[in-house]
Amino acid sequence: MGIADQFKDKAQELADQAKEKVGQAKDQASERGSQAHDRDQDHGSDASTGLRDRAQDAKDQARERFDR
Repeated sequence: MGIADQFKDKAQELADQAKEKVGQAKDQASERGSQAHDRDQDHGSDASTGLRDRAQDAKDQARERFDR
């Protein structure tokens, strides 16, 4: 086996590893997204109302600081 073949084999091996890592990362991200979605459904509209209230409070505080 020549040096060129060794480099090609190593390049292919690294490419395969990279594809596997990307696939794992996508799976993990998908799982996290599913868990977050499930959590949101468990908490129902209370969670979204709480987030909306926090966002409104932050916006109001920013306006107050700007008006000073």
